[in-house]
Amino acid sequence: MCRPSWARARAEHQRLRDLALLRRVRDRMDREYARPLDVEALARDVNMSAGHLSRQFRLAYGESPYAYLMSRRIERARAMLLRDDLGVTEICFAVGCSSLGSFSTRFTELVGMSPSAYRRRASGAVSGAPPCVAKQVTRPVRNREAPAPEPQLA
Repeated sequence: MCRPSWARARAEHQRLRDLALLRRVRDRMDREYARPLDVEALARDVNMSAGHLSRQFRLAYGESPYAYLMSRRIERARAMLLRDDLGVTEICFAVGCSSLGSFSTRFTELVGMSPSAYRRRASGAVSGAPPCVAKQVTRPVRNREAPAPEPQLA
């Protein structure tokens, strides 16, 4: 049985409305990544339940709101690690993480190496390079796209 055209139109209107709200949530996470944000507060701001927001966010963007927020924080941390004036712990707190352990674990998952190793490797890779090249070389990685470690041959 087909749904009436008014029902399809209403469903499409709701889907577009949800996408607009999800963009608002994502934009807020992009702007306020360093602040303490949780799914309940984000959902409350767009009049959704936390469960509905999480499900719709994953459908729209391919990852949970928490994973997206952590990816944003790691992106910023990568940029900050290229500077020598802040330590890893200071960067961890500056990007909004409250635990050095979870920050380091997530950083390693996304980037494929620890924050300290990244700093050592990246500083050599971009020294003397123009900013546009450095930005491309240190491009953020999303959705667990870190390269798999190469097998060690005996």
